[in-house]
Amino acid sequence: MEKFFSIVRGLGLKRGPQRWLGGVCGGIAAKLNVDVAYVRIAFLLFALLPGPAFVFYLAAWLLLPDQRTAIIAESLLARRAGRP
Repeated sequence: MEKFFSIVRGLGLKRGPQRWLGGVCGGIAAKLNVDVAYVRIAFLLFALLPGPAFVFYLAAWLLLPDQRTAIIAESLLARRAGRP
């Protein structure tokens, strides 16, 4: 599992400091070097499709590292396994 999280970190995509919810749109905007408003509008348009937008956002929130390179899913799995 640690190799998977290393690969995710290696993508160079982090949840952004400009946060409304989880910072996913801000991180994508920073990686693409575009204004975060464009990414948020694109996500809202994508959200008009039933289901996939919510699942995508939730997965991105769980898997993308934050500014300190901490990944929520990795922390949850470590806590469940009894590691700090």
